Amino acid sequence: MEPQPNLFQRIRSSVLLALPKSGATIWWLLKVIIPISLAVTLLLHFGIIAYFATWVSPVFSIVGLPGEAAIVFITSTFLTLYAPIAIIASLSMSMREITILATMCLISHNLFVESAIQKKTGSSALIMFSTRVITSFVAALLLNWALPHQIGKEAIHNHHLVTHTLTQLLSTWAVDTAALSLKMSLIITSLMILQNILKEFKIIDVLSSLFAPLMKLMGLSSQCSFLWIISQLIGLTYGSAIMIDEVNKNEISPKDANLLNYHIAINHSSLEDNMLFVAIGVPALWIFIPRFILAICIVWGIRLLEIARAKFFTV
Repeated sequence: MEPQPNLFQRIRSSVLLALPKSGATIWWLLKVIIPISLAVTLLLHFGIIAYFATWVSPVFSIVGLPGEAAIVFITSTFLTLYAPIAIIASLSMSMREITILATMCLISHNLFVESAIQKKTGSSALIMFSTRVITSFVAALLLNWALPHQIGKEAIHNHHLVTHTLTQLLSTWAVDTAALSLKMSLIITSLMILQNILKEFKIIDVLSSLFAPLMKLMGLSSQCSFLWIISQLIGLTYGSAIMIDEVNKNEISPKDANLLNYHIAINHSSLEDNMLFVAIGVPALWIFIPRFILAICIVWGIRLLEIARAKFFTV
C-alpha cells in the first residue's frame, strides 16, 4: 500500500499543476489585450473615437445623458474602467448623470477582450457583446426613471485630460501595459493555484453547498458557485483562467457555463469596479442593485426561452 501524500506534497502538486495552465491563459490574454489597448490608445489620441461619438451622442439624450457621455461609453467598451473614469473627471456632469453613465460602463466595459474570453468558454461572443450593450441602455433607461434628481454629493471636477505627444503617449502606454501584464500574471497564477488547493482539500464542494440556494435563486447551477464568487470578487478577465480550465475539463456543463456567462456579463467585479466609481462619489447601491437584478432577470429569461423552445419542438 502506497503512503498517502502529506500536506506539503499536496500543496506542491497543486502549485505545479497550475503553472502551465495559467501560463497558457496569460499568454492568450496578452495576445488579445495588448493589440486592442494600443489601437484604442491611438484612436483616442488622434480624436477618432471623439469624432465617432458625435454621431451617436443624440442616443444618450434618451437616457438623460449629455452628448459627451458618448465618448466615455465608447471608450469603456474598448478598455478597462480607468480610462472612462479619467474622462468623466474632465467633464461637467451631475452626480445623477455620472451614476447612470457609471452603470452603463460597468455593464459594457472592456467588451472586446471579455467577449473573446466568454467565447473561449463556449458562449457566442456576438451574443454576449450585444446583450451587454443592450442591457446597459435598458439599465440607463430604468435609472433615468427611478433616480431622484439630487443624489449624493455633486461631483467636483478639477482634473483635465493632459495632451501628450505621440512619443509620450506610447511610452506611458508601454509602462502601463507592462504593469498590467505583471499584475494579471500574478493574479491569474495565484487564482489557478488557489483553485487547485481548494479542489484538493474538497473546499469547493463546501462552497457549492453553501451557495446552492443563492445559485438557485439566480437560475444558476450550484456547480457555478466558485466561478461566480471569483467573478464577483476580481472580475471576468482575471477569473477567466479558472473558467476556461473548468470548461476544458468538463467540470461545468456547456449549458451551465453559458448561463453563468449571461449573469457575469452584466454583473461582475462587484468589489473593485464598483469601488472605482464610489471613490468619485457615486452611490454604491445604485450601481450594484440594478446590475444584479438585471443579471438574474436575463438568466431566468434565457431559461424560460429554452423551456418554451423545447415544448414548441416537441409538439
